[in-house]
Amino acid sequence: MAEDILIAKGSKEEQYRTLLPQIKSLIDGETDLIANLANIAAALKSTFNFFWVGFYLVKDDELVLGPFQGPVACTRIKKGRGVCGTAWQEAKTLVVPDVDLFPGHIACSSLSRSEIVVPIVRNGVVVGVLDVDSDQLATFDDTDKLFLEEITTYLSVF
Repeated sequence: MAEDILIAKGSKEEQYRTLLPQIKSLIDGETDLIANLANIAAALKSTFNFFWVGFYLVKDDELVLGPFQGPVACTRIKKGRGVCGTAWQEAKTLVVPDVDLFPGHIACSSLSRSEIVVPIVRNGVVVGVLDVDSDQLATFDDTDKLFLEEITTYLSVF
């Protein structure tokens, strides 16, 4: 079945408020995690035109690249390394206005300038992260944090 995303005009908050019910509808009834991650990444990328949007999933002792939209990315990230590994280790969302100032930042792309990483938690355990990069400084704020964290709660059932 073909799906279309309605992209709202207006503020970032209005765009998220229009997008979230569409994401819920996309994944409602679909039990395949990879399919759902792929659709969420595509919906976020098409709505906001972020530089990179994707997921890393915890496998053994590292994050492994999952579905994403954007240029090629790092395939594996150790716990505590870079923004993704640190968000996993600390089990909290990290908003990084300038990735060059983040200690131990992993430069998968030199074009990435700011980043937000949101842990996906199931039964109190981080099972993956949603990673969003921008090619502009200070792109992400509390609005992104609020709505991206809500999106990750949709995934806690998988």
